[in-house]
Amino acid sequence: MPEPDETRDETIKRLEAQAEALRARTATTPQDYGVKAAGYGYRLLGVLLGGLFVGIAIGAGADALLRTAPWGMICGVLVGFVVSVWMAVRSAQRMSEEATREWGPPKDLPPDDEED
Repeated sequence: MPEPDETRDETIKRLEAQAEALRARTATTPQDYGVKAAGYGYRLLGVLLGGLFVGIAIGAGADALLRTAPWGMICGVLVGFVVSVWMAVRSAQRMSEEATREWGPPKDLPPDDEED
């Protein structure tokens, strides 16, 4: 009976090294969702403030042209606020759908073992 070229311990070490190399090659690095989530937040803030400022500008323009101060500004602020909230809700829905497609369904947080 011929002797094997390597002993059993050497074979196990070689296989463990190959398995570790395979794990390192196939391991996925976790994505940093915080940066993308912050971007979503800034986008919503931009939509809210942008709608409000556009409403103020339109109201101020109406006041200057029609000489109806302060009613144009008041109506512009109110209309701008309503439109910006409506746009923010629509944007949030689209961002939520996009995040669900990219990241999968939301996962529950693990239970907190600390009692308050």
